[in-house]
Amino acid sequence: MSLSFTDFALEVYPFLELQPFHRVYYRVLEAFARGRIPRLIVTMPPQHGKSVGATTLLPAYLLGLDPDLRVAIASYSGSLASKFNRRVQRILESSEYAALFPETTIKRGTRPPSYIRTADEVEIIGRRGGLLSVGREGSLTGNRVDCFILDDLYKDAIEANSPLIRANCWEWYTSVVRTRMHNASRELVVFTRWHEEDLIGSLMRREPVVPLERWEQLGSEGAPASGTAPEGWLHLNFEALKSSPPTELDPRRPGEALWPGQHDVALLEAKRRLDPVQFECMYQGHPSAREGLLYGGNFAEYDLLPRDVVRRGNYTDTADTGDDYLCSLSYVVDVDGLIYVTDAVYTREPMEVTEQLVAEMLLRSDTREAAVESNNGGRGFARAVQARVPGVRVEWFHQSANKEARILSNSATVLHLVRFPRGWSLRWPELYAHLTTYRRKFRANRWHDAADVVTGLVEREATGRSGRLRYVKIV
Repeated sequence: MSLSFTDFALEVYPFLELQPFHRVYYRVLEAFARGRIPRLIVTMPPQHGKSVGATTLLPAYLLGLDPDLRVAIASYSGSLASKFNRRVQRILESSEYAALFPETTIKRGTRPPSYIRTADEVEIIGRRGGLLSVGREGSLTGNRVDCFILDDLYKDAIEANSPLIRANCWEWYTSVVRTRMHNASRELVVFTRWHEEDLIGSLMRREPVVPLERWEQLGSEGAPASGTAPEGWLHLNFEALKSSPPTELDPRRPGEALWPGQHDVALLEAKRRLDPVQFECMYQGHPSAREGLLYGGNFAEYDLLPRDVVRRGNYTDTADTGDDYLCSLSYVVDVDGLIYVTDAVYTREPMEVTEQLVAEMLLRSDTREAAVESNNGGRGFARAVQARVPGVRVEWFHQSANKEARILSNSATVLHLVRFPRGWSLRWPELYAHLTTYRRKFRANRWHDAADVVTGLVEREATGRSGRLRYVKIV
C-alpha cells in the first residue's frame, strides 16, 4: 500500500496542524516504518509533537503495513507506556483506520475470546503481530520484538541526573531491549535530551551515529538508508532555535524558531536566559553536565564602570568557517587590571555585514585601540574596519598558540579579571549561552569563538604588556 505516513496521520487524526518540521519528521518516520532505516534516533524539544508522531501514530501505521509485526513501546514508567498503548488501540478500532487497513483488526469487547487485549498488550486478529508496552526496567521475557520504540526513558532532570538511574537504564537496555531483538529488528529512540550520559549519549560513545541531514540518506523503495554502518544509527536533531548550519531536512536560518506559532523566539530566549545549560540540553539537543563546565555561571557582573579607566580597547576574532561566530568585545581596564566588557558583536553574519557592525561598535564604545586576530582572513577584516573608523587604531596579529591550551590554562584568570554588565544575558543571549555552557572537555564544544576572545582579553591585558604578544599596526 502506497499510503504515506503523513496522509495516514491526517486521515486518523484530522485535527492535526502539521508544521513544516512535522512533515519532515513524518517523512523520516515513514522511511523507518518501511524498513529503510533500521536504527533511528530523533531528538526534539518538549511540547513539539514528538510522541504523537513516534509513539501514537507510528505503531498503528506499522501494524497497518505489516499485521504480523511485533511492536514494543517503552517509556520511563509502565503507566505512561500503557497510556501510549491505549491511544494506539483507539486508532486501530476506528472506522477511519478500518478503511485504510482492513486486515489489521483487534479484539472488541470479549470477541474473539482467544485474543489478548489489555492496556499493556494487544494482538492482531488472525495474524502474528501485536503491540506490547513496558516501563523502563520492566520485563519482556519470552517476547520477540520486530520493532522497538523507546520514548523518553527518563521522567525528568532529577532522574536523568542520577548516575544510578542512568546506569540502571543502560543495563535494562542491554539486557532486555537488545536481547529481544533479531537480525531484522528495528529500533527507534525518540527523546528530549536530559543529560550528556543518557541512553543516547551512551549509544553515541559506543556505536556509529551519523547526522541525518540529506534526503538521500533515507534510501528509496527496496534500498536501505545510506551513510551508516550495519550497526550504526541515523540521528535527526530538531533544535528549538536553529544554531547549526541549514540542511535539506532543516533549512531554517540560524536563530529561527522550530515552531514559532507555539514557541516563538522571544519565549525560547527567555527560557534560555533562565538556565542556558538546561536549554542547550532539552531544547537544542546539545547536553552538557554542569560539573564539566569551564566557566558556568560564575562570571562577575558590574552595575557601574570604574572611575579610573586606564585603557579602552577591543578584541576581535573573525569567524574561521561559515559555522563559526565572529566575536568582538569592547572593554575598559581599570587601575587594578580588571576588564569590564562594555559592548559586543557576536554573530555569524558575513564579513561585509560584520565589518560595519564592529566599526559602529568601536565608535559607540569610544574605543581607542582594537586588536584583530589575523588568522583566517582577519588581516583583510582589520583593514576594512580601519577604513571605516580612521580615528581608531586597528591592529592585527597572528595567534599561533594552541587554542585548547590557551583557553583551559587561562580560564581561572578569565573568571578573576573579566566582568560583564549586569543583564548581559538579555543583551547578548547567544554570547551568554556559549560562554556559560562552554565545557572543560575541549572537543565536546561546538563553538570556541567566545571562549577564545575572553581568553585573548586576559592575555592581552594581563600578559601582553610584558612582551609575550606582539601587535602589528596596519599602515
